[in-house]
Amino acid sequence: MNIDELTLGQIKEIQSLGCINKTTISNSPFEIGEGYLIRTVTHIWHGAVSEVQDGFLTLKDAAWIADTGRFHDALKDPTNFNEVEPAINPVIINIGSIIDATKLQSIKHLQK
Repeated sequence: MNIDELTLGQIKEIQSLGCINKTTISNSPFEIGEGYLIRTVTHIWHGAVSEVQDGFLTLKDAAWIADTGRFHDALKDPTNFNEVEPAINPVIINIGSIIDATKLQSIKHLQK
């Protein structure tokens, strides 16, 4: 069987078998369940990745970091963040807007 000759119906059937999960069909370096500090073109977010799908990244327990203070110091110790504003719902980020990201342990305890 040549994969290039599969019909849309055959692809959907393969997906329904559970062999392919939408959260793993991505060429994304993000790991589900891991916490990240993500800088986008306009904001800095922190949260645990819950889904990567169709060019979007969903963060649960997310917070907007309005002011990191000195970035290197903040990465060493997130208590150095000057302002943390928790999101009420999961945050969805367009992957194309991401400048850079790094793993960072949970900062949920800082979200007051």
